[in-house]
Amino acid sequence: MPKALTKGQIVAGVAEKAEITKKQAGLAIEALVTMAYMNAKNSFTVPGLGKLVLVNRQARTGRNPATGATIQIPAKRVVKFRIAKACKDAVLS
Repeated sequence: MPKALTKGQIVAGVAEKAEITKKQAGLAIEALVTMAYMNAKNSFTVPGLGKLVLVNRQARTGRNPATGATIQIPAKRVVKFRIAKACKDAVLS
């Protein structure tokens, strides 16, 4: 299985495709990430890639794998990333 790209490789790839400097590409990526963090509560869409959404998980009963004892897992809010159809089609075909 090939290794995942590093941040430097991603920045270099964006800089090459957009014909900008690596510094500018790094700043653009950081700006996108910051916007995603700030707007995830309202859902944040990266066109062609997917959407960050805030989901409320209900309380549930779980089991401790070491002892087998049942425990109550409280309700909580989590961030999920939903993959766009275009991304699924491109990756899976």
